[in-house]
Amino acid sequence: MSELFLKNGNTVYGVEPNAEMRSAGERLLAKYPKFSSVNATAEATTLKANSIDLIVAGQAFHWFDDAKAKLEFKRVVKPQGWVVLVWNGFLVETSALVRGYQELLIEYGTDYQEVNREIEDCDIAAFFAPRECRQARFPFKQVFDFEGLKGRLLSASYAPEPSNPRFEAMIEDLRQVFMANENNGRVDFDYETLVYYGQL
Repeated sequence: MSELFLKNGNTVYGVEPNAEMRSAGERLLAKYPKFSSVNATAEATTLKANSIDLIVAGQAFHWFDDAKAKLEFKRVVKPQGWVVLVWNGFLVETSALVRGYQELLIEYGTDYQEVNREIEDCDIAAFFAPRECRQARFPFKQVFDFEGLKGRLLSASYAPEPSNPRFEAMIEDLRQVFMANENNGRVDFDYETLVYYGQL
């Protein structure tokens, strides 16, 4: 997401408390002179007061202490600035592949239930209150062969490591989910991107 704004010519401060994630971002975005990596959290960004036009949290809001992050966002955003909260949700109800994939995560994920905290509309409304926020939804999909689907699974923080005694069983179950849903060696992984935006 940062790269989209950088390609648009915007200055981006990437606030990331996790050293490994921050390092990966720094490597990926090193060619952009308008990118600054910030070792901080949503609740204490270290950014100057009233200095930011747009705060965007991509796939991260569920990690925030909502009340503290709201105070910090109000501190750093300019008076007419905006806050945008974005994440991708699985379309479990309409996709047999995604439903099987999620069942696999529930079965094998080391802490999937804890990490995958569902964000409800009321959580978002409370975050923006007393102001209102708007919502937009966008369907999209990724198309994977088996190795791509396996890579998607193994990139998740809650996926067991290869040293885990259940790792091989998980990969075999993933192969079964893939085989039950593939068409010409590919599967469509359906998502819905949720975007909430407003002013604080």
